[in-house]
Amino acid sequence: MSVTLLQFSAVDWLIVASYLLFLLYLGFRGARRNRSSSEDFILGGRMLTLPGFVAALVSTWYGGILGVGEFSYLYGVANWFVFGLPYYIFAIVFALFFARRVRDTALYSIPDQLYHTYDRKTGLLGSVLVFFNSSPAPYVLMLAVLLQVVTGWDLLPSLLVGTAVSIVYVYTGGFRAVVRTDLLQFLLMFGGFFVLLFFLISDNGMLPFLQDNLPGRHLTVTGGNSWQYILVWFFIALWTLVAPQFHQFTLSARSPRTAQWGIVASVGCWFVFDSITTLSGLYARALLPALDQPSMAYPLLAEQALPMVAKGIFFVGMLATVMSTTDGLTFIAGLTAGRDIFSTLTGRRDDSSVTRYTQYGILFTAVVSIGAVLLFPSVISLWYVIGTLFIPALLLPLATTYYPRLAISSTRTFWAMLAGFLVSLTAMVVGQLQSVGGEPQYPLGIEPMYGGLAATLLIYASGWMRPGTRSPVGNTNK
Repeated sequence: MSVTLLQFSAVDWLIVASYLLFLLYLGFRGARRNRSSSEDFILGGRMLTLPGFVAALVSTWYGGILGVGEFSYLYGVANWFVFGLPYYIFAIVFALFFARRVRDTALYSIPDQLYHTYDRKTGLLGSVLVFFNSSPAPYVLMLAVLLQVVTGWDLLPSLLVGTAVSIVYVYTGGFRAVVRTDLLQFLLMFGGFFVLLFFLISDNGMLPFLQDNLPGRHLTVTGGNSWQYILVWFFIALWTLVAPQFHQFTLSARSPRTAQWGIVASVGCWFVFDSITTLSGLYARALLPALDQPSMAYPLLAEQALPMVAKGIFFVGMLATVMSTTDGLTFIAGLTAGRDIFSTLTGRRDDSSVTRYTQYGILFTAVVSIGAVLLFPSVISLWYVIGTLFIPALLLPLATTYYPRLAISSTRTFWAMLAGFLVSLTAMVVGQLQSVGGEPQYPLGIEPMYGGLAATLLIYASGWMRPGTRSPVGNTNK
């Protein structure tokens, strides 16, 4: 894409510039705080309060705004049942059954938990898997697309500029910079869409207009898809239980209670935001019924429906939605690469080395993410690849660390992780090589993720049937 879709006035550009400057100010202000300890740089001293927890988790977890626009444009209110409801359910599961256990470990990250429970090789393999599962690549791509929408730049310069702006304050300020900027971006992501809906409802009304101008399937639960398709997304939402954002912010919370109530409050915020973004997608379909690029539903809707100033505010809201996820995941993936992999391999675990390696990891993450985008220049493809390959390998090994009676030996866990990844990868590659008309033909017609999960479960089942193969709690064989 090299076409400018949003035409900005000077005032709109001023709004965008003011947002970026204030964002950098907040990020660098966080860098001035004492970070003599790695705990402060990585977890903000574990002093995250309820408002900060909610703002950070809500904005960091919700970044796929262009994908949401595309899905709601194509399938209507089914967007809420696919990208909303399943994730609310598993977020509540996390709050009830994992949040307190995660916070009580007083560790630093998901890989830390794997090292603590299993042995060194299992911890290292888990760290590599967590790094890719934390990849900000889909959001780096969305950020670049948003820049293209208003500048008309090519993809590569958009990637470089967007990534640089998103990581500069994270590199300097660490976790505190992420939380400070998320407080601003939380307000802007809601504010931008409320501004859009205000003009849409004022100009068109709501129910009579939407009922008269939408296909009937857009107001149904399935959106014209099969129930099997809808149920698959409930399965995919298991991602929530291994989501690095949930673990990292829980570990940073002031108390287990803060984390539990923070997740519950976050679900309420996601419900509101999903409702207003889905409604905006319905208006896009009603007002722009023949889009060639449904992923551009929101930008094109804004171009048609919003006057200057409002257009700038809405664009900043979209930008904040994506940037908050980009910087948060870049930090978490950088922490994983720097502290949990590089620092572990070198044996340098003092505070200054851990902080320095985390910063190196942030830069490494940015480079890898840009490379991934150039290889898979599609948000949907990136989501699919990440979810398919890494969730099967991590789900049981991580979940059972918090329920030791279900854990198996370190050796079996290592092979379960590796099998889950390799089975999914093999099925994906075979399906792509045998594609027909651009559609992959997977072995036995089974999605690669299912095969990976089955492989992991079989190894766990073999361990559960042999009591002597269970893993000791808090393994010290690092």
